[in-house]
Amino acid sequence: MRLFVFSVVLILMFIPARADSPLTSTDFYKAYEASPQVTAALQSKGVLTKDIMKFLNSKKNSIALKMAVINAVGWSFDGHNNYTLYKNYLGSKMGTGELKAANLLCLAYLKALDNYFDCNEALKIADEALSLNPNSYTFNIIHGLIKAQVLFDSSWCDLWKSTDAVRKNENLKKDMNDEAIRIIFEYMDLYQSECDN
Repeated sequence: MRLFVFSVVLILMFIPARADSPLTSTDFYKAYEASPQVTAALQSKGVLTKDIMKFLNSKKNSIALKMAVINAVGWSFDGHNNYTLYKNYLGSKMGTGELKAANLLCLAYLKALDNYFDCNEALKIADEALSLNPNSYTFNIIHGLIKAQVLFDSSWCDLWKSTDAVRKNENLKKDMNDEAIRIIFEYMDLYQSECDN
């Protein structure tokens, strides 16, 4: 009996909790904590406010800070409805050019965090956003995190590669701060050993 209990405990120790995943364990908002918008997002109790949505829809604000704000709003085991809130807020006014791309990336990241158990639709939206701004580090890394989440149940090696490819791409415009990148890879690099097998 003791051997059975020990075996079960050992197995559970090596199976990551579902909350321990690319989208839920990369709190890169911490690199932007000095921002009042990130502070407001942390105080929002997981729900987008009008002020946060207005911030996300402004072309004056950097895409990295917008992603940090969404990251700070966070996720919940029970899910959120922030994708729908923001989509309704935008209505038919997605913007054009860079603003349209940014809004699509916001929607993709919100959709992924609303229900991180199923990120396939979020990945499709992220694909579209990335096609509009393929040279942005932030667009690529958020796309990579969503893709990694999709791969979570199938291939941890491919999961790691989805963001490592972004890190290795020296042609990208680095529009995210170094500390945010460090936070992301501090978690993502835990999967690197899966490629050694």
